[in-house]
Amino acid sequence: MAARLAGGGWRRALLLRRPCCLAGGRRCSSSSAALGKTVATSEVAPEEIVLPRKKTWDKLAVLQTLASTVRRDPTAAHYMFQDDPFLMPRNTASSRLFALSKESGRNAARYIIQHFPQYFDKTFAEPNVPCLMPETRTPQIEGVSEEALKEHICLRRVKESVDLFDQLVQAGTPVSLETTNSLLDLLCFYGDGESTLGKEEEEKEDSEEAEGNASEQKAPKRQLQRGSQPAGTRWRENNSAERIFKIMPERNAHSYCTMIRGMVKHGAPAKAYDMYMDLLNERHKADVHTFNALIAAVPRLKDRFLERWELAKVFLNHMVQQGVQPNLLTFNALLKTLRRCGGVGRSMSLLVIKEMEALDIEPSLATYDHLLAVFYRGGQLPSSGIICEVLDDVEHRSFAAQDPDDANFFTNAMQVCCELKDIKLAYRLNKAMEKGDNWRFLDMDRLNTYWSKFFSLLCMMEQIDVVLQWYKEMSPSLFYPSAKNILDLLQALDAANHLDMLPSVWEDMKQLGFSRRPELLDELLSLMSRDQHPQEIQLAFATCAEDIRAAHEPAGRDQAPLQWTGSSLGHVALLFSRAGRTQDAWSMMERFQQINRIPSEQVMDEFLTCAKQSNSPDEAVKLVKLAASLGLPSSHRLKSRTKKEFELSEEQREALESITDGDSSDSDQE
Repeated sequence: MAARLAGGGWRRALLLRRPCCLAGGRRCSSSSAALGKTVATSEVAPEEIVLPRKKTWDKLAVLQTLASTVRRDPTAAHYMFQDDPFLMPRNTASSRLFALSKESGRNAARYIIQHFPQYFDKTFAEPNVPCLMPETRTPQIEGVSEEALKEHICLRRVKESVDLFDQLVQAGTPVSLETTNSLLDLLCFYGDGESTLGKEEEEKEDSEEAEGNASEQKAPKRQLQRGSQPAGTRWRENNSAERIFKIMPERNAHSYCTMIRGMVKHGAPAKAYDMYMDLLNERHKADVHTFNALIAAVPRLKDRFLERWELAKVFLNHMVQQGVQPNLLTFNALLKTLRRCGGVGRSMSLLVIKEMEALDIEPSLATYDHLLAVFYRGGQLPSSGIICEVLDDVEHRSFAAQDPDDANFFTNAMQVCCELKDIKLAYRLNKAMEKGDNWRFLDMDRLNTYWSKFFSLLCMMEQIDVVLQWYKEMSPSLFYPSAKNILDLLQALDAANHLDMLPSVWEDMKQLGFSRRPELLDELLSLMSRDQHPQEIQLAFATCAEDIRAAHEPAGRDQAPLQWTGSSLGHVALLFSRAGRTQDAWSMMERFQQINRIPSEQVMDEFLTCAKQSNSPDEAVKLVKLAASLGLPSSHRLKSRTKKEFELSEEQREALESITDGDSSDSDQE
């Protein structure tokens, strides 16, 4: 593979070839002849009674039949939360919190059972199921011996195993190479003392990957020096693994490979590369897992794109020289490296896929995920040909987990569909996700992300009836809409002139906890107050406006009230006015003066019309006084309308005449 990718030829001595089945053709011919003979003799033979064969029932047939009748309830929450209806989440944040809490409870129970098995020594179950009983986690061998060390290693007691090994060395007791390698395996897996790493390094890698594909000039200029450690590393200098490795009287290939994989895993790629050079100097051969780790560490060893690809080719050539057969994870590690090689990765990734086909290695979902990232990362949006070819392979298969990165495919592929704005590709991807057990790759977080992106694309590209049907079936059984999803739904309803659904959306917003999101409230109020609607719809809009007004009022000591804006005040006043709720509308009008905002002329005219319909001349006079106190030029026009359209009493007329118009007062001051 390496020689082919480097420009040479690859010897495929182990490729399987399908033999030509000539005997099958003969059997088919003889069968046809026998069948013709039977047909010819059946014309004169007496009619035979053929008894039906006894039906053989599958043991799982009944269960499979019952399972086929199960249909998902779109109004129910995720099955994860149905144990306790009181704790069913209302939004994405709550669902994530409850899912983490449930998993934390499992981990706590597992910890108690494993570390305190003496409290579970009584068996009440009949019959007893050993796999459901707590394992023995306490060492049974006492004293300082190699057998005791093996037992501690099997129980994964890292610190105690190191202490026991040191005691054996200090006592002069030789430890076998196999046991020492097992201890190195334990240390390199857990990172010397089960230390935990924050997310700084992972976030750093993600940011470098996102920036790296934009242009090669944007690649980090800092060259990683030999022996240097990236920030936030777990591999400490002269840790227990290194110390034990140095004092080993004998080392084999397993010892070097374990150290290399541990250094790569725990953030010391430069040391891993040096250890690999030592392995070559000792004339040992690395295994395929070690090469996979080294190929995955290439982006952290080199900065420039071409240098990364050249180093990856060096490792591939070494695999050929050492006779190491690549596996699926080898190609996935290579593609993951090519994700951070810019244009070089786009030119070489398809050759890697062809080499996989030549070696009869079936790609996993991680393979396709890396391939999509190579072509659609960093603002690169070529034609949809690559993702179409990927979906041709994916949509008819049910995948099994083979790589940790398999779980990222569906969410990342849906992101590509959204960037391409191709709803047909999204439908194909969703069909592939529902094929077999592919849905199992989406955990709770990825499930919400996947459906959120899919729904946003539906709102952008589909007709409103289709959008509402998907919305009804997906929420809340599959995902909880985010604030962006609700905003996309509002815009879709606006584009389809389907604003009569806004009260229903508002009820969902309250249930999802979005009743205090200013951007959603402004968009909702703007849509409800923009046009005049039939009276039934206006009454429903006024009910929504009443709820929004309540959200702006002080609700308690722990919840600060929302701040009114001029636009939101105007929208609520308009909705109350159009519904004939004059007193509520006037209470909104008074707020303008309290928060030092100016109402629009439309708000003033609509309120005056509402006062006329309800025959409230007092409210009309108050409106003219408010306009004059705010110095609005429209106060003279409102005063004239009030005189013409209302039957005023003498007292009301005198009060109206005593009001000084805003425009005349301004002219007098000039």
